Amino acid sequence: MSEGIACLWMRGGTSKGAYFRASDLPSSLEDRDALLLRIMGSPDPRQIDGIGGADPLCSKVAILSPSARTDADVDYLFLQVFVDQPLVSGAQACGNILAGVGPAAIEMGILPAHAGETRVRIFMENTGEVAVATVQTPEGRVTYEGAARIDGVPGHHASIPLLFQNLAGSMCGALLPSGNAVDVIEGVACTLIDNGMPVVIMAAVDFDLTGQESREALDNDAGLKARLEAIRLIAGKKMNLGDVAEKSVPKMTLVSAPIQGGVINTRSFIPHRCHASIGVFAAVSVATAATLEGSPAAKCAEMPAGKSFAIEHPSGAAEVLLERNPAGQVTGAGTLRTARKLMQGQVFPAPYA
Repeated sequence: MSEGIACLWMRGGTSKGAYFRASDLPSSLEDRDALLLRIMGSPDPRQIDGIGGADPLCSKVAILSPSARTDADVDYLFLQVFVDQPLVSGAQACGNILAGVGPAAIEMGILPAHAGETRVRIFMENTGEVAVATVQTPEGRVTYEGAARIDGVPGHHASIPLLFQNLAGSMCGALLPSGNAVDVIEGVACTLIDNGMPVVIMAAVDFDLTGQESREALDNDAGLKARLEAIRLIAGKKMNLGDVAEKSVPKMTLVSAPIQGGVINTRSFIPHRCHASIGVFAAVSVATAATLEGSPAAKCAEMPAGKSFAIEHPSGAAEVLLERNPAGQVTGAGTLRTARKLMQGQVFPAPYA
């Protein structure tokens, strides 16, 4: 590996990550994970000897390959490389990094671009689901220039709509793996939900919080984080995830009444640090929870008249589109993201484990 490995470094949504072709990485999972730790510079809080950004949002990996499936063009495996632990986890999907998969697949030559727009069908290996991304490709080439804006990202870029189907129970086997809209864990009312991302949703007020606290304040609240972890460990088993002590799921999300005209306000932990915004699939799960009568989310949500759910977070709001049947059950979801190629070339891993 001393000669370097082909790598595309991209911003996807409100995250950044390294995009690789599967054929350029070791086939052994143990060797692959060890290599990715060296590439990102983990474990080290600054990731000083790697390309990681010293934050979970900037220490992510997408592994792409041509799909053999009839319903997909590209297979996408997401891996979270922990910053200060020697861990690489594929226990979850990532909708933000997903936003960069369509452009990356075209840039890598995995599939051709069409004039105008290119629909890219993406098989998400982490969840077994297929997402469809629409990439702007005027003159048959990817463009990242456009008028779309998303909160948490400066400037404006080409829009990348993402559409999802059959997300319910993507990792837990059911939308509500415990069978309940509300479970009480450690004295706190929780909704254990998986509509693309396993999330434990709780009212901020039950932790004597307003839900408007800064990310820094929440990260420095050791007592809060201890309570959240105690709940998470119990919730993991109820959600069919087993022992989650070393897993990145479920995510923990505190909800409160919206303050910016959205549907609901959130503070999301991923799972031990407060998110600067909120993950795409986590936002879908939160929006879905808001439709469940009696849930902590429903009690503080201001429901929209249409399909658009603005999920507020520390950096603004994430737009989620929910399709519901006449009974009010969520049948489909979508969102709008942007992505941008930051660097393309070769990455050189550290020569030590």
